[in-house]
Order: sequence, then structure tokens, then C-alpha cells
Amino acid sequence: MAKKTVATLQTSSKRLTKAIKMVKSPKTGAYTFMESIMTPEEVDTFLKKK
Repeated sequence: MAKKTVATLQTSSKRLTKAIKMVKSPKTGAYTFMESIMTPEEVDTFLKKK
């Protein structure tokens, strides 16, 4: 499961997007959230990674 946040962050030089991905731990089975701030073009590759 993955979710892209709607928040868009802007700095003086480029636009950034914050992406949040829900990852299931193979050891415990609990879900954790991974957050990353990146350019909008990199969001799809971040969400497809396991």
C-alpha cells in the first residue's frame, strides 16, 4: 500500500513533494511509514520500490 501526500513544498529554486509509503515489516508484520521529500518526477519510483 502506498499513499502520496497532497502537500507540495516550494523552495527558492525548485518544487518538492513529500511522499509517504506504508511498509510491512517482514519480521514482526507491523506496518511502518517511510517519508521522503523529493522532486515530483521521483515519486513514482519511490512508491514502486519495495
